[in-house]
Amino acid sequence: MGLAINCKLAFFALLVLGMWASQATSRDLNEASMIQKHKHWMALFGRVYKDDLEKAKRFKIFKDNVDYIESANKAGIRPYKLGINEFSDLTNEEFKATHNGYKMSSYQESSKTISFRYQNVIAPATMDWRTKGAVTGIKDQGQCGCCWAFSAVAATEGINKIKTGKLISLSEQELVDCDTNSDMGCEGGLMDDAFTFIIKNHRLTTESNYPYKGTDGTCKTGKESNDAAKITGYEDVPANSESALLSAVANQPVSVAIDASGSDFQFYSTGVFTGECGTELDHGVTAVGYGKASDETKYWLVKNSWGTSWGENGYIRMQRDVDAEEGLCGIAMQASYPTA
Repeated sequence: MGLAINCKLAFFALLVLGMWASQATSRDLNEASMIQKHKHWMALFGRVYKDDLEKAKRFKIFKDNVDYIESANKAGIRPYKLGINEFSDLTNEEFKATHNGYKMSSYQESSKTISFRYQNVIAPATMDWRTKGAVTGIKDQGQCGCCWAFSAVAATEGINKIKTGKLISLSEQELVDCDTNSDMGCEGGLMDDAFTFIIKNHRLTTESNYPYKGTDGTCKTGKESNDAAKITGYEDVPANSESALLSAVANQPVSVAIDASGSDFQFYSTGVFTGECGTELDHGVTAVGYGKASDETKYWLVKNSWGTSWGENGYIRMQRDVDAEEGLCGIAMQASYPTA
């Protein structure tokens, strides 16, 4: 009897030990797999760390982010997918500090709109200004919080193409360096203030003439005098109205501000984004179209400035016609567009 009990205990101990060993082996394999993923990711994006301590810190962040991405996708409750991208070794706080930069304003104080020129426009069912040649390629602001400049420039490039027939890549760096009365370069700014600068300056030069550096610099007055595009004014879209925004985007690319603070936004990969987000506007982007997905979900087509590794080759489709009047992530709160 005692021998039988001892045999059972021994068998149980071996079983537990085997399970523990199996779990340990699984953890080791997962860790090894994650290390390989990190090495491949570093090579893909040319990431180099200053020392082993920094590498260990970044690996831990990378691992946590990949675990979050894979867990979110596996859950299958989101109609969009997350993915590993250039920002996968940054915490969400680090990412927001370096890649957002819209300074939310008192819209009523800054509003210049007396009437909305697109009030009675009948908008087509879909619009994509890329197919009409009014959108330049995706740009990358890097670790400079000047999204406001990229948003304003994209809208200006759009209206310039519509009015002149020429699509010209314009200079964000000119705004970063020279528009310093109210905007603060890499420390943030507003698209409306950028439009005001372009109007007062009577011009904006080309990207090739005044290339992007990704840092605050001294205004090169000789370069900025070489004009490539002009605008005569700007208007604010009536706030908290997706229908008004639709009418505007039907006629030209429009600068919009959104709350892009969430981890899902940081790692957005594909699909119509329906993620949870607030209305603390912190990022300037450009609405360059709208449409309807295969599952009938309506969306805004939004051009970002985080390079092509993010999102759908640099773009995001954000759910349109939501219950909240301010739109998803506040997209309808502070939209504006230049006039020419």
